[in-house]
Amino acid sequence: MDSTPHGAAVTAERFGVKGPRGWAFRNVDITAGPGSLIAVQGPSGSGRTCLLLALTGRMKSAEGTAGIGQLALPKKKAAVRSVTALAHVPGIADLEPALTVGEHLRERALLQGRFGGSLRALLRPRRERRAEARALVDDALAAAGLDLAALPKGIRTSVRDLERLEALRLSVALAMIGRPRLLAVDDTDLKLSDEERTAAWEMLRGIAAAGTTVLAVCSEPPGDGADVVLVRTGNRPERTGGQDAAGARDAGARSPAQEAEEPAAGDGDGEAEDDDAKDDEEGAADALAEAGRA
Repeated sequence: MDSTPHGAAVTAERFGVKGPRGWAFRNVDITAGPGSLIAVQGPSGSGRTCLLLALTGRMKSAEGTAGIGQLALPKKKAAVRSVTALAHVPGIADLEPALTVGEHLRERALLQGRFGGSLRALLRPRRERRAEARALVDDALAAAGLDLAALPKGIRTSVRDLERLEALRLSVALAMIGRPRLLAVDDTDLKLSDEERTAAWEMLRGIAAAGTTVLAVCSEPPGDGADVVLVRTGNRPERTGGQDAAGARDAGARSPAQEAEEPAAGDGDGEAEDDDAKDDEEGAADALAEAGRA
């Protein structure tokens, strides 16, 4: 894998996102250099996914300043999107259960070849383009630590047959095919065992050590996190009209029908892991709806 540092510095000062029902998060400060591992910790519904989307140019901020490298947010959202990649974001960067690992990899490599390079690259001989695509896939798999030979059916293994850690590795590998300067991973430790969490953080540490800045949303940061830039979203935004100003979801863009069907969520502390998963998936879907307005 190419270990040339190319990660982007991440900065934020009093950064915040506001949705239709109030603040998703606010007053976030970050200072992280290129190649940093940034852990965003907080309970479900505290704005973790919104922060991830805002820092990758996929959601418009409402206050404060932020930057990815020399690109200022929200003014340069499109440019930020071109140098960042999302992995494992429910409702936004999902894996298709019916497809195989190989089909996912080929599709992403094809998209990268057609839309991720220059016109000159497209005019090169097909043999050269195929060789480059294979190299990108091989590098991405190595970075994510996904051993195709160890899968039940190798590259023909369906996503539905992958273990949770293997699915996380595949999602990260797909994102890394584009060689982003910032890799953003949601729900990094969701429903992983202690051993799997350790392996997941080792993977992300390796990617950061190779030069790519990593932004990872988690419930708990790694225990030996001396090399981790920790950002907390656990402090709940102020309440408005007796309800959580963030709408008890990461973005709060919910329809009246949904409002009638579901009660307002609590502060998220002590929730069962399955409830956290449900909240995170709904929050990501709400975030996607809000991101479409950015």
